[in-house]
Formats: sequence, structure tokens, C-alpha cells
Amino acid sequence: MTEQELLETIKRGESSKVQFKERLPHLDSLAHELIAFSNSQGGAIIFGVNDKTGDLNGLSFSEIQQLNQQLVNVASQKVYPPVYLETDTVSVNSNQLVIVTVAEGLSKPYKDSNGTIYVKNGSDKRKVTSNDEIARLLGSRNLFADEMEIFDSSIKDVDIRLFSEYFQKEFEMTYEEKGLNLEEALAAKKVMRNGHLTLAGLLFFGREPQALRPAFTIKTVMFAGNDIGDSNYRSKPEDLTGNIPELFKQAMQYLKSSIKYLQNGQGFNSHGIPEVSLIALEEVLQNALIHRDYFKSAPVRLLVFDNRIEIISPGKLPNSLTVEEIKYGNPVMRNNQIASFASRTLPYSGLGSGLRRALKNQPNMELVNDVEGEQFIVRFPRKDPV
Repeated sequence: MTEQELLETIKRGESSKVQFKERLPHLDSLAHELIAFSNSQGGAIIFGVNDKTGDLNGLSFSEIQQLNQQLVNVASQKVYPPVYLETDTVSVNSNQLVIVTVAEGLSKPYKDSNGTIYVKNGSDKRKVTSNDEIARLLGSRNLFADEMEIFDSSIKDVDIRLFSEYFQKEFEMTYEEKGLNLEEALAAKKVMRNGHLTLAGLLFFGREPQALRPAFTIKTVMFAGNDIGDSNYRSKPEDLTGNIPELFKQAMQYLKSSIKYLQNGQGFNSHGIPEVSLIALEEVLQNALIHRDYFKSAPVRLLVFDNRIEIISPGKLPNSLTVEEIKYGNPVMRNNQIASFASRTLPYSGLGSGLRRALKNQPNMELVNDVEGEQFIVRFPRKDPV
């Protein structure tokens, strides 16, 4: 950074990417600044600048030497995992300023010796206490949400019958016949890790998944009208609970009972043709359960209006995927383990063809990648409004 560039930066004041320090602060305070930058988008600390006025108060040679040594000590001994810094000394109007550049970390979340996590909050910083936010920081290092351990769970939370049936279906023999005990079989299938259920294990083989993760339900609402803000319901909001196969079964029953069946010249005893394709509803519902963002503590929502049905899953499309790209079979593999379990418990192939099949059977359904709202919406027009 040149002298002129540095002056312009100082003139603009502190921000989420720039902090001023006149002199070396308490070492714990310095550690918190490094942690906040590393857990956010990185940034720079400029030493020798008053953070209240922006006035320059350059450092002496000995102060610069001491600062560099303390930076090394703090970055390696008071930040966990350690962070790596770049330092530069720039002379501005005869004042020696030290610029410390902190890169965005690759091993989030970073924390202090007490396990406290900080992130940037504008020009300041704040502690992170929310499990959801910690999970998002963990997700930045490519740890899949469905592989995370549920720390308040144990083998007592496993429905052993469900898991045993699943194992035998996959391998055509019991885990005992495979030479494994229950704990070894659970670990081999990534249902448990380090004595705890993984999220995927809980959602497929947990006794009561919502007892440990209450947000992972399906919320159903049938409105009297077409406005989501309306408080008039044909059936009041209800939460469907259970493991993922149970949620899928209950939700399909709810959808089948919510739509009309058109005779269109069929015989009197015929069930009629559903106004919305059941194949399309099945495929979209499966995608909502399998490919949703499980770092977000929110339910999948089924909203039935007079003129449409909406299936809303938490999380925008990952990896910069677009609606047009997924229409052509580009798979959205956000939760690998959940997808693996689903391939043997749901009518799910995992080949990326489900959405194409849905569009073939319901060409007029609308796909909306709501980036700001961090949700994915599929709308099915109803042929015969109530």
C-alpha cells in the first residue's frame, strides 16, 4: 500500500475491513480482533492511528520491533487454530505506521483460549453464541451439515429396528452376519461418530428427531384465498414430525388430500385426474427434504392456496447454481449422506433426473431461487381454483 493509498484509507475511517490502533492493545483484545477478521472476510489493522480522531501518531523503531514480536505470539498462541499475518511498515508524513493484514480464515471457526468466537459487526466485533451461526462457520470449511455430530445425542436415541432393517436391505445380511456389533455398524454407515448421532443418522434412524432438532419439521398450511398474509385458513398450520421417510409419507398424504381430482370424462367410479401432478409433487418434496440447507434452523413449508401450491425449502441454490442449470439435470448435492440414505428409503434415484421428471409432468410449475430470502420455492398452479 502506497503512502497516498494509506492516507485515503485512513480518511475513510474504520469499517468492517479496517481497524485503527494507536498502540498495541491488551494481548487478549488483539487476539479478539484477529479472530473476528479471520472468521469474517479478513481485513487490516493499522497501528499508529487514533481510532477516535484518525490522527497519526507514528511508532518508534523499538515499538515496531515489539509490535511485530507480540503479533507473532498472539497469532500463534492466543488464537485457535493459529492464524498467519502479513505486516508492512509505511512512512506517512514522517509517521511510521504498521499495517497488519489478516486473511479470511480457511479453518473457521477461530476462537480464543476460552473457546469464545468473534466475528466482525460493522467496524466493531461481536461474540457468536448461536448454534446456527457456529454451524455456518463450520460449513465454510466444507464440513457437510448432515455429517455434523449432534452433541446432545447418544446410541440411546437410535431406533435400532429401523437401522437394522436398513442395513439388511442394503447388504442383504445383518450387521452381525457381517461381523460387526451395533456400534461398529452405526459408525460404518456414518450414523454415529464419536459416540454421537450425525445429523443424517438422526434424521433417518432417530427415535424422535425433533426432540433434538425441533426445527426440522414440515409446516403445512391451507389458506382460504391466495395471500400468505391472510389469517383465514381452511386448515390451520400444523407441524409434521418424524424421520425423513415418515415426513415424506405424511406430506404426500397431506398434498393428496388438499388437491382436487378432475373427472374430465372419466367414469363415475374413477378416482379422477389430480389437478396437480402427483409425480411432480413427489419429486419436488423429496428435493426439499434431501437438498435443503440444514445449517438453517427452519422447517420445509407446504403452503396450499386457492390458486396454487408452494413447496418452500430453506436455503438458496448452492455453488452458484441457477434455476436454468438445475432444469437440465445438474444435481444439487448439498447433503451427501442424506442422499445416500434416501436412495434406499425413498423413491429417490440421486441421478439428478428428478426435477426434469417433475417438469415433464408439470411443465407450468415455477422455480424461484430466492437469494435474499435464502430459500428455494416451487409453485404449482392449480387448474380448478376453489
